[in-house]
Amino acid sequence: MTNAVEQESIKVIVFQLADKEYAIPVSHVQGIEKLMHITRVPKTVNYVKGVINLRGVVTPIVDLRERFELPISKHEETTRIIIISLEDMEVGFVVDSANDVIDIPANAIEPQPEVVGSLEEEFISGVAKVGKRLLILLHLEKVLNPLK
Repeated sequence: MTNAVEQESIKVIVFQLADKEYAIPVSHVQGIEKLMHITRVPKTVNYVKGVINLRGVVTPIVDLRERFELPISKHEETTRIIIISLEDMEVGFVVDSANDVIDIPANAIEPQPEVVGSLEEEFISGVAKVGKRLLILLHLEKVLNPLK
């Protein structure tokens, strides 16, 4: 029976922000889109870039660089919008690039280190070492908290 526990893993989408790799469970990801026209919405916080009309659904767009107070960069050809759904809400995250889909063994996930000392630490649910990569797992409820 212990083998079944050891084999458990979580499938995640890995994406890039600045020089770090982050991960979101595939179960929350509705799709990955190329950057498209974002309609600005007045009187929203600075990291909410506006909304897009995605196949008839108006979806708010959050720039994760601004949400985590990372340096702003120009959007590149690799910039993507990851559409996530949480509870009854759909939101798009602007990321530098969406790298791949991988399985993280449950035993590779560790609690977030307490020495991070940045704004983004409150949005982290854990970290995972996969080969030579260090993936930061996002706590989606906390990232989206002010939008709810």
